[in-house]
Amino acid sequence: MNAAEQATSLELTSKIASLVNLFKLEFPAARSDLKPWANDPDTRELVDPDSIDIGFHFPGVSRSLQCRSLLIQIRFHADLETKARRAVGIELAGFDHRGKQWWLSTIDSWEFVGEHLPSADAGQRLKVFLRQALELFNQPED
Repeated sequence: MNAAEQATSLELTSKIASLVNLFKLEFPAARSDLKPWANDPDTRELVDPDSIDIGFHFPGVSRSLQCRSLLIQIRFHADLETKARRAVGIELAGFDHRGKQWWLSTIDSWEFVGEHLPSADAGQRLKVFLRQALELFNQPED
């Protein structure tokens, strides 16, 4: 679900803003998009209500990342007893004018899969960012 729609509390809004800042520390040229999904019935049918989705766009194709845009989808699981939500994983995909170029899931093997993969350095920086993002969203709420 679009991050802008999930920002329903001060704490969650703060975590989303912190996530954007963490990404921009690694990739300063990126522009964040808190509403990467269109608001039409067909798209709404596919959106996971237990996720926070953020897009990042570069001014051109990022050679190190082998994409022009990234989609980050943080997946959550709610504990029915405590009603606490915790991040269980993140899916990350890189896109250019040809479509999806690569994909990585922290739920599985943390390995990049696709046609045109990020450079080793950029891939490592993305993995560091993903670890920080999981830590950020799994901090206990006040």
